[in-house]
Amino acid sequence: MSKKRILFIATEMSPYLELTEFAEIVNKLAIKSNESGMEVRCIMPRFGVINERRHRLHEVVRLSGINVSVNDDDYPLQIKVASLPNARLQIYFLENEEFFKRKNIFHDDEDKWFEDNALRTVFFAKGALETVRKFGWPPDIIHCSGWMSGLIPAFIKTAYKREPVFLHSKTIFTIGQNTFEEKIGEELLELALINNSITANDLKAFKDNDNAAMFRGGATFADAITFGTPDPDVKLGEEFAKVRGKKVLPFKGWDTDLTEYLELYNDLAGK
Repeated sequence: MSKKRILFIATEMSPYLELTEFAEIVNKLAIKSNESGMEVRCIMPRFGVINERRHRLHEVVRLSGINVSVNDDDYPLQIKVASLPNARLQIYFLENEEFFKRKNIFHDDEDKWFEDNALRTVFFAKGALETVRKFGWPPDIIHCSGWMSGLIPAFIKTAYKREPVFLHSKTIFTIGQNTFEEKIGEELLELALINNSITANDLKAFKDNDNAAMFRGGATFADAITFGTPDPDVKLGEEFAKVRGKKVLPFKGWDTDLTEYLELYNDLAGK
């Protein structure tokens, strides 16, 4: 039997970026999945705060030449890779000079929300999926975490559903803690439309255009939901604690051995 392929698409992952405690869980999950005999790859943004020299990032030449189209504009995508410390795992970083090179993540030096965060979010979601297409590596499970990954389950169920690399992929979305209060950007839903293959009606779960909306949208389209915090948004907790037709994994504590996640992966992918 071939190895199950698990793809982690995350906003944050220890030791590269730690915005919430779940960054360490993503790290441990990737390592545990790999050690359990699964084939694992990880994708995250290469924010400017991630030190290229310290983490030994280098460009993946064979994945060069990708352009990501958002709202009829094309943006170049550069992909860099690093090996996760103390593990034989490849972490792929999506880089773009305009969107991710800056030394702040979502707010400027005066703590003002970046005006292009909506565009950056759509670019990351599409860029991650285009990178997987370029891999030619069909994942059995795509585990998304962090609000920036919220659009990915929606894209896979709509605009990318006929892509051969995603035909048999199951998605898991982790509802984490809210980390910002701003609206992402009024243009978010317009930017997320892809060649009429995803509609405004498809995206109605994202309509509130905030942190909770990104979690709600990701959870709505995912095949399974996990909770990555003991204190999720109250409304989201009530809405997704039990959902018909979806497997829901409640938060098991920061000291869990993560066995429940492996069982979920195997269950969704088919043992």
